[in-house]
Parts: sequence; C-alpha cells; structure tokens
Amino acid sequence: MYVIAHLSDPHLDGSEEARSRLRLITSYVRASSVDVVLVSGDLADHGLEAEYAELAGELAFDVPVLVLPGNHDVSAPLRAQLASLVESPGDGHPIHQAREVGIARFVLVDSTVPGAGHGLLSKDSLVWLDGVLREPFDGPVFVAMHHPPLALHHPVMDQWMLEEQDALAEVLTGKSITAILTGHVHNAIVTSFAGHTVRGAPGIRSTVPLPFEPSKATTGSVVDPTAHPGLAFHAHTPGEPLQTIYRYPR
Repeated sequence: MYVIAHLSDPHLDGSEEARSRLRLITSYVRASSVDVVLVSGDLADHGLEAEYAELAGELAFDVPVLVLPGNHDVSAPLRAQLASLVESPGDGHPIHQAREVGIARFVLVDSTVPGAGHGLLSKDSLVWLDGVLREPFDGPVFVAMHHPPLALHHPVMDQWMLEEQDALAEVLTGKSITAILTGHVHNAIVTSFAGHTVRGAPGIRSTVPLPFEPSKATTGSVVDPTAHPGLAFHAHTPGEPLQTIYRYPR
C-alpha cells in the first residue's frame, strides 16, 4: 500500500493560531505511516519570505514533501525559502513540477494567476501538462493543483474558481491518471472531472461553510476559522480503486 498524506491551505502568517492548527495536522502525520506528504497550496497567507521560512521548519518529515502554490502564494519568495522542496526550472511563475516518489509520479501544476484569486492554465502550461502525461510511467500518476476543476456553487468562492476548464479537460481526457488532488475550497471534496476522480483536501486554517448548511455553522464570513483542521490520506493498492480517508485529529 502506498499512502499520501494530503494537506492543504495552512495559510501560515506568523500567528500562533495558524502555527498551532498546522502543527495539529503535522504531528498526526508524523505519528502515521505514510510514503509522501503533499501540500496543495496557499502555503503562506501573504506570500512573505518569513512565512515560507517558517513553513520550511514546520514541514520537516522523514518522508519526501511536495508543495505547490496557491493563489495566496508568491513565486519568488516561495522558491527562495522552500528551495529544498521545489524542483522547477526558472525563478518565477509558474512553478510546475514532475516528481517521482517511490512507485508514484506526481504532476504538480501551478494553477495560479499572479495577483489574482482565480485559477487558469495558460496554453504553455497545458502544453507542458500534456507532454508530461504522455510520458510512459509504470505506476500511479497523480495530478495535483490548487484550484479544483469544479464549481462549488458558493456565491463568493466561485469568483475564484478555475477558469477555462474545457481546455484542461481536453488535455486530461484519455490520459492515465490515478486521481486529481486539489485544495483551495477548504473542504473535503470527492467528485470527477474529464473521466478522472477528484479528491480535495479540507482546509487546515479554516473551513468554508456551504450555502445549504445550517446557519449555525456559519460565522458571517466566507470562512469559519473555528472549524477543526483536517487532512486526507490517499491509499493506493495496485489493482484496487484509490481509497481516501479524511481525518480531523483532536
């Protein structure tokens, strides 16, 4: 069994609140048996070098760690302070990576638009993604990006959704992909896109209550910072469907 610990949206900002919420999750992962840790974006809240320097210390594991940017991240300071975790040519945007960890290949796609909240993959990014996915690989292949290819049907969050999804669907259709792993919406999400399963990790810093939930679950804000942080474990066993287990450790 090959196990991915999938974390997302820690939004580190130097505060004790953000730090303690992340540590609740990382300590749980360290006590578990996993093969790789994936953090799917919004690593820092303001994209500051100090925030990434703090994150580098918090993401010390005995297994490989993969990170990718979210819309709150800034490419240059992310690359500078997390250089040991990033393998991507260049010194700016985008930060695309193709990484092999054990039996699995991870295609880490930068879905961000500098200075904006929504996601978009440029023509060059789609060409890169298509080329990587056409390379033969004998093992599970995971495509990870911050923005999920879906509409959350939330009046605020959908302002910052992944745009031009049809172009992405054209690239992904028919490719050998085990799952698409995402973050951004601060909720555990299970859906499908272009014939592939999509698994979104819950938010570490907060949760986004949805319009159909009871009003007592909301705080009058887009996010609920009091909701317990969570993570996803994705367990791959050859010949079996991918299993995803969501945990909210106390």
